[in-house]
Amino acid sequence: MRQTDRARDLRRNMTPPERWLWQALRAQQLGAKFRRQHPIGGCIADFACVEARLVLEVDGATQAADGTDALRDAALRKAAWRVLRFWNNEVMANRDGVLAVVRAALAEPPP
Repeated sequence: MRQTDRARDLRRNMTPPERWLWQALRAQQLGAKFRRQHPIGGCIADFACVEARLVLEVDGATQAADGTDALRDAALRKAAWRVLRFWNNEVMANRDGVLAVVRAALAEPPP
């Protein structure tokens, strides 16, 4: 499966925490344009703000167990992207806190 096809499939099948975060990010509600399930190199970022070089990842327990997150983060950082990771339960239980962290990251200059 091509990366663009995989990204399209992921957009159609977002998890509830991803759906909630997308509703808060879309239409530049935080003052920046985000893309969902955006291909970057060999990775597909859950959410990416190209102008701020900021990637947001929403993780569940299965992602933490496989150990690939550190490799993906390193590849993204090497390509001059900043990465913020949030747990599914954190997005759902502490929505205001998650958005505050994203706003603070957007206020910083890109790398």
